[in-house]
Amino acid sequence: MSVQSIIEKLDSLTNIHHQLLALSEEKTKVVKNGNVQGLQAILVKERKLVQQLEQLEESRQKEVVEWFSNQRVSIDDATVTNMLNQLSDDNEKKKLEDSVIRLTESVVKLKQQEQLNIALIQQSMQFVQLSIDLMSPTLKNMNYGKTNDQPSLNRSVFDSKA
Repeated sequence: MSVQSIIEKLDSLTNIHHQLLALSEEKTKVVKNGNVQGLQAILVKERKLVQQLEQLEESRQKEVVEWFSNQRVSIDDATVTNMLNQLSDDNEKKKLEDSVIRLTESVVKLKQQEQLNIALIQQSMQFVQLSIDLMSPTLKNMNYGKTNDQPSLNRSVFDSKA
């Protein structure tokens, strides 16, 4: 496999991550508005992109392993970082490095956006739980009369003499 093919795969991965980032930003707006149906639609789109991402990443990993085997280098550490160390062509090295940096930056942005979404969803769930707690009375609130300080007698359900 050529380095150019691996660079193209990295660029495709970056493109999918940008699409996921756009969906994540849209998800933030939907969560803020409380639109559950919109959130479900976004999650379906997101799931499809993640499947594409997994397939593309698997393909990229295979190509990196093939490149290492073609170069007669140990495939134990078949990573892009080690590939950068093995490359002699400065032009290919620069292109590969740029692609890796772009991919890393898009992954970091996506992770930050998803952390924001998680925080928003947790806050929404806390608000819902608080609302439920306020609406459902507790047992203490149900006793309107005088409190009875006497200990309660334990009686059985059947009051029988044997």
